[in-house]
Amino acid sequence: MFSIISIMFLGIGIGYALRNWKLLQKTEKTTSATIFMLLFILGVSIGSNNLIVDNLGKFGGQAVILAFSGILGSLVASRLILQIFFKKGGKQ
Repeated sequence: MFSIISIMFLGIGIGYALRNWKLLQKTEKTTSATIFMLLFILGVSIGSNNLIVDNLGKFGGQAVILAFSGILGSLVASRLILQIFFKKGGKQ
């Protein structure tokens, strides 16, 4: 886990240092395509795993609960931030 976080922070540092390069400014356009490809590969690896497919009913229920909880928590947090930091009337 430490190596993954270290790699992420290394990428942030390199991106910050080289933020004015034209080549790095074009990478924004490929980010969505890369994420979609990674999700597709993740789906293929899950579909090829017999243990996961055989227990999909059990894992699926837990996944729905986790996904719903994450979405609900994000909505509540964004609503609170909107009310606290972006009040009408010009006061913050």
